[in-house]
Amino acid sequence: MLRIYFLQQFSERLAEHLKHSHQVKIIEHSLERCTQLSERLDRTVVMHGSATSKRLLEEENIEDCDIFCALTNDDEVNIMSSLLAKRLGAKKVLTLINNVAYVDLVQGGEIDIAISPQQATIGSLLTHVRRGDIVNVHSLRRGAAEAIEAIAHGDKQSSKVVGRAIGEIDLPESTTIGAIVRGKEVLIAHDDVVVESGDHVILFVIDKRRIREVERLFQVGLTFF
Repeated sequence: MLRIYFLQQFSERLAEHLKHSHQVKIIEHSLERCTQLSERLDRTVVMHGSATSKRLLEEENIEDCDIFCALTNDDEVNIMSSLLAKRLGAKKVLTLINNVAYVDLVQGGEIDIAISPQQATIGSLLTHVRRGDIVNVHSLRRGAAEAIEAIAHGDKQSSKVVGRAIGEIDLPESTTIGAIVRGKEVLIAHDDVVVESGDHVILFVIDKRRIREVERLFQVGLTFF
């Protein structure tokens, strides 16, 4: 089961959506808000404190966290807490950054995924212009990179990804697979995980010049029809 830590602000709806299939913890600075969330979210651990507290993160075993999401309206808090969580052992950190100018400064370093609200709208438009079965696109680094959700189709003969372990897939340069969504299950992208038909594959493409190669990777050959 995926362990997800949220630094509170936009996390209530996300936690409500994920609580049945994931272990979710929320860190909330406001005691009043903390009490409200603990009453509403029956399957979520809500903690009162600061996510920039090294002691708190260590006490909550941040090294066991699969994804740490910093989602407040304060860019500095989001960045600092994400850097701290990553250095203490969180496997991936996702940081909401309202100031687009900050995105380039942090993306690709210790912060794995930096997203700005403005770019989310751009991503919804990009979804419709990408080839292959691309169901979601999020623009990153002011449009210089993309996070893509693609659906794998076909079989081992007709597809370049189905029936193959992630470590065997010939990914374009500067492209990584972050996770695989299979039904209600989220799989961390370890090299030995085998992609199945119907899987939703989450990819991060740092060099946008490789986008067409990623699209071709998920196009099904004629032998499938």
